[in-house]
Amino acid sequence: MPSPLVTEIFTADPSAHSFNGKIYVYPSHDRESNIPFNDRGDQYDMEDYHVLSMDDVGGEVTDHGVALKASDVPWVSKQVWAPDCAKGQDGKYYLYFPARDKEGIFRLGVAVSDKPEGPFKPQPEAIKDSFSIDPASFVDDDGSTYLYFGGIWGGQLQCYSSPDGGKFDASQDGPHEPSGKGVKALCPRVGKMTSDMLEFAEPVKELVIQDENGEPLQADDHDRRFFEASWMHKYNGKYYFSYSTGDTHFIVYAIGDSPYGPFTYAGKILEPVKGWTTHHSIVEHKGKWYLFYHDCELSKGVDHLRSAKARELKYDADGKIITMKPE
Repeated sequence: MPSPLVTEIFTADPSAHSFNGKIYVYPSHDRESNIPFNDRGDQYDMEDYHVLSMDDVGGEVTDHGVALKASDVPWVSKQVWAPDCAKGQDGKYYLYFPARDKEGIFRLGVAVSDKPEGPFKPQPEAIKDSFSIDPASFVDDDGSTYLYFGGIWGGQLQCYSSPDGGKFDASQDGPHEPSGKGVKALCPRVGKMTSDMLEFAEPVKELVIQDENGEPLQADDHDRRFFEASWMHKYNGKYYFSYSTGDTHFIVYAIGDSPYGPFTYAGKILEPVKGWTTHHSIVEHKGKWYLFYHDCELSKGVDHLRSAKARELKYDADGKIITMKPE
């Protein structure tokens, strides 16, 4: 069984990147809480971020300490959830993160550093027109940067009726999502970023995930529909969008020809691990591919105390990802 990357703190939602010959991991930082478990995710009461690094998977891991605190961000009230980081064309590093604003609505923020490990200096306001959770950055071969995001139930994606957000409907905040025969599943969102990496360059779009017949996935297809935990990577010229199915606890993926999709569902990456949530990233480093994920083995099943892990990921001859079972 893969060991936790670190054991002195609890780390979840690991976003991994290969920067400057090392792997840097940007996890959320779980902490002890007496908040009861609920489907809004109130028990995930994180308040800062640490950055981890390693020369190779399986090697010594360095915890660089606190890189950003919620209390340092003027617009944030609580719950700094799953982050990610991108390297800009200017050589700086941009940490994207979700948090509740002063009205309790999730927005996306960005903080900047000259070093991949931080510390990061936050922008004073959330990204304009941002909403929901789980930002995942992707820098394409031409240098264009995209931010993928969204999450239903506690992630509030179901509170917005239009692809680019629009008005927030507080009556839908909580464990709600579309359902019923013929009802299309909620889609994740994608926004291309400005050259300075700080704002959306265009209106946010839906990222359509479809079945093998080219039809959008249905809301009741809980084994395949999007729930949260967006990630994008590129392999042999194809775009691989992966995500969590939430209440069925799979990490799955879909393949497309454009960073905007559409994406065709292609299969499972990881079967359910111990714990309710599942959140991952995929990175190439020194010629090998790795899956970073979390589980609750170290905390003996305490769902809001998770630990990040990593294992090698492999493709078959057709470019399909070989499904893994928990070890």
